Amino acid sequence: MKLLPPARAEVRAAMRWYEAREDGLGREFLLLLDEALRQLAARPSASPLWRSDRPYRKQLVRRFPYVVFFEVSEEAVTVVAVAHQRRRPGYWLDR
Repeated sequence: MKLLPPARAEVRAAMRWYEAREDGLGREFLLLLDEALRQLAARPSASPLWRSDRPYRKQLVRRFPYVVFFEVSEEAVTVVAVAHQRRRPGYWLDR
């Protein structure tokens, strides 16, 4: 599995934001994100398509309002964005 650099930056920013709100919350976010990434890596086609006219699939992060958007190709699963569900929908589409 490959995370694009902007997706990695989104993860770091979210983790720092949650950790600043409550000790340990950023770590919990990372643990649940890791769980979501393991699920999508194990069965990428089980995750629903984001939209029928786009190649991206989505995986929700349990307990947090984040969605992992990813593409599946023969070579790899590529995480394009780890996006907050309510902020600037589709901002990541140009990646």
